[in-house]
Parts: sequence; C-alpha cells; structure tokens
Amino acid sequence: MPVTIPGHLFADLPFYDVIETEATVIVDLHNRPDLANVRGALQGGLVATLIDIAGGRLAAALAGAADGVGTADMTIHYLAPIVEGPARAVATLVRKGRRTIVVAVDVFDLGGDRQAARATLTFAILMPRGGQAGTVP
Repeated sequence: MPVTIPGHLFADLPFYDVIETEATVIVDLHNRPDLANVRGALQGGLVATLIDIAGGRLAAALAGAADGVGTADMTIHYLAPIVEGPARAVATLVRKGRRTIVVAVDVFDLGGDRQAARATLTFAILMPRGGQAGTVP
C-alpha cells in the first residue's frame, strides 16, 4: 500500500507501507534510476527521509493524545549503499518519556541482502499551544 498524501511531494516517490503495529513500523522505498546517485545507489538524503518517515510514524502513534511529534535529533550511520533495493526501514521503540520518544531505525537493502544504515531519532512530543494534550485552548 503506498504511503501518500494527495498533492504532497511524497506522492511522487515510491514509499510503501509494509507493517504498522504498536511496536514496529516498516516502510519500503523502491529504487528508480531517477532516485540514484552517480554511483547507482539510492541517494543518501532519500534514505534519511525514509528513516524519518518510519521513525516519525512510530513516534506519532506512541505519542497518544499529543498534537503530534517533531524530529528533534537524528543520527544516521550509513553502512553500505542501497544498489538493488528496495530499501526497507524498520522502526522500533527505544524509550518513551513524557516529552520525548527515542526510536531506532535499521535500513536494509533487501535485494543486496545486507544492512545499509542504522539510525537513532529523538522526537519531541508536541502539545497543543496553551494547554495539555486533549484540551482545547
């Protein structure tokens, strides 16, 4: 199932939902020649976007009654190029606090059968302006 928002930039990119549970979000990004760098691998910025999408969706689901989450910090270790693809991001919870959620995301090159990246993201839990989650200001 595609991960798209009508009229959004992501509607033109081949992101696909694989799994979404309370504990894990898995999203694939399929390779296309127009998404590759000069060496034929998936662009690193698109890998970062895939990581942020998978991690953010898990954090948003865990944030509960908050108004959402915002990426506060993201550290990515690129381990290998994604040449064959698709790229698969597997997001799992590391820690949920009152104000932040920390998520780990592992990215795999499914066709190359290897891990391509590991990331850790911290998401700020966003509360409504002037109040607490679930209240109307």
